[in-house]
Amino acid sequence: MAIDTSFAPAAFGRERARFIVAALGVSLLLFISAKVSVPFWPVPMTMQPLAVLAVAALAGRRIAMAGLVAYLIEGACGLPVFTGTPARGIGLAYMVGPTMGYILGWFPAMLVSDWAARTLTRRPLALFAAMVAAMAAIYVPGVAWLGQFTGWSHVLTLGVWPFAPADVVKAGLVTAMVLATARLRRI
Repeated sequence: MAIDTSFAPAAFGRERARFIVAALGVSLLLFISAKVSVPFWPVPMTMQPLAVLAVAALAGRRIAMAGLVAYLIEGACGLPVFTGTPARGIGLAYMVGPTMGYILGWFPAMLVSDWAARTLTRRPLALFAAMVAAMAAIYVPGVAWLGQFTGWSHVLTLGVWPFAPADVVKAGLVTAMVLATARLRRI
């Protein structure tokens, strides 16, 4: 018995197109979340950590990471997608600046957020703790890189303490989004 595969290429093409559109949507969301900022010291506080965790938790790590790679390529090519661009520089020069470590931390944060959303929806406190851990995954390379610019004696004062309370709140918001989505799927 022969299997009819005449539909396969078209279905594969549609699936690939959906994936590309979703990834570009993630890159657009990262761009918008970079531009939505609260004036803060020492640098503006953006919604990007919230967006990073939310897209990974709700769309999955494959789409989230593909969108992040697209966003980084856009930025490397000189598009003003990052916070403070073009005023604070663009392209690779901006990317290797003080915030590069935090941007690199988005990759492990997405992995943790995706895992937590897939496995911990029936344990809200564990889910929240995992989202806080995902935020911490952003801070580890961020602080390590920032220390080269600020000096190690000031890195916590400039790169952690001002932002950590708000990022815990953002982790709570992502937790609420994941729980609400999980409840809707069960209905």
